[in-house]
Amino acid sequence: MANDELTVAVLGPGGIGGLLAALLARAGHRVICLAGDETARTLRTDGIRVRSGLFGDFTASVEADTELREPVDACLIAVKHTALDAALTRVAPPALGDALLVPFLNGVEHPATLRTRYRPDRVAPAVIRIESTRLAPGVIEHGSPFAEVDLTGDLVPRARLDTLADAFAAAGPATRVLPDEAAALWAKMSFLAPFALLTTRYGLPLGDVRTHHRDELTALVSETAAVSRACGGPADPAAALARYDAFPPPTKSSMQRDAEAGRPLELDAIGGALLRAAERHGVSVPVTARLVRELTDAGH
Repeated sequence: MANDELTVAVLGPGGIGGLLAALLARAGHRVICLAGDETARTLRTDGIRVRSGLFGDFTASVEADTELREPVDACLIAVKHTALDAALTRVAPPALGDALLVPFLNGVEHPATLRTRYRPDRVAPAVIRIESTRLAPGVIEHGSPFAEVDLTGDLVPRARLDTLADAFAAAGPATRVLPDEAAALWAKMSFLAPFALLTTRYGLPLGDVRTHHRDELTALVSETAAVSRACGGPADPAAALARYDAFPPPTKSSMQRDAEAGRPLELDAIGGALLRAAERHGVSVPVTARLVRELTDAGH
């Protein structure tokens, strides 16, 4: 990635992938979106239309295909964890070659999984803090007043991460490269798991959860922090609770929105992964276990 202009593939041009694709294309990079036939046709014809208070309203022209057919500098993975296996058939390892593979996925187990399929030293996990929704194929609504990306990858050459981070930052999102992959992924997991599990279990926005289920939230934050600490991640329950308290009361988790829409939940990637990590390290997580069990029993 020596040149200023990159060629970036985006697997899953939805709320996250579609916004990043549009921003990168607007900044002058060549973007190839990978999706199903119908979505690919729409993107080739109409581009990606973005509505954003932070980045403005604009339409970006992108290329689109059903699979990766040529070398790229980076391939962003922005599908749900529940769709990952099927989506990866669009990115054959020989086609990816030397490109960075950048998963924007919830959970902490996917980097190891991806490294069994692709070059381990090219898998660069990313964390994004944003609220962005696909309203229709090629139509993205970015609602949050922020967009922040963390790039990491213990095995990836730092220069490769820096080049991609510079491209993201110039395109719009505040971007940084973090040196510790486990810490970066568990920092997100520590915040996401209590938020996702409780809002989905009770079908309530965050404001009601933190008011009516405060004891469970506090216990879940403590459990998650203990697992994070055991896995080499950050552990600050008080700071986590303060972050929840600062969010607008109507905030919903993506897992809750999936439940409301009848879509498959990322329960195993979030709750299941947390339980497996707790078992490996001998950490007691009774509240987490109960919530995952209740959500599973409810058909999720």
